[in-house]
Amino acid sequence: MTIVKICGIKTLNDSRAAIEAGADYLGFNFYPKSVRFIEKQACMEITSVLKKEFLHIKLVGVFVNLSVVEVKDILQTCSLDLAQLHGDETPEMIAAFNGKAFKAFRGIPESVDGFARNDSPAILVDASVKGVYGGSGITADWDGAAELAKKYPLLLAGGLTSENVAEAVSRVKPWGVDVASGVESAPGEKDAGKMSAFVKAVKGLENETNSVSSL
Repeated sequence: MTIVKICGIKTLNDSRAAIEAGADYLGFNFYPKSVRFIEKQACMEITSVLKKEFLHIKLVGVFVNLSVVEVKDILQTCSLDLAQLHGDETPEMIAAFNGKAFKAFRGIPESVDGFARNDSPAILVDASVKGVYGGSGITADWDGAAELAKKYPLLLAGGLTSENVAEAVSRVKPWGVDVASGVESAPGEKDAGKMSAFVKAVKGLENETNSVSSL
């Protein structure tokens, strides 16, 4: 089963719509320069409800070059399950979270030694866009990601939409896919219909595969 993470959630309504669409993971962006930025207090108000109503959903905080102390504070305050470190963090920073953080790479890294954690997702691969930390709408290097996905539970991000995600999953065979701009009606504004179509494109592909394998 390919995991679906919908990132850049800013409201409780969008959270519920994403879960209703079939998302497995929700992402909250704490990078102030992002159109999807959410304040710690606002996130806490949302996640306090989600933790009561949707225990099976994993909640992820997205961070860019914050200190370990700051990230741990937000993780605890907002009851988040994982930290996605999307900046220039070191392997030592990843290790400081004792398995609760994974590294996002912009482009295909030369090596993930010291970064890949012993759980899923091990790493995230996004598009490489100068000056942009994710959410660019540009597709990642699928061929390079496919090689990494053979070795690690990889979360694929970068320009995914309901129109191209089935092809991305077929080519890369990732552990999961991560979408933000591809399910929005405007920058930072989630679209329930697009979220539903995105999840159906991923899950529908799996249903086709299962049907063929059972013949």
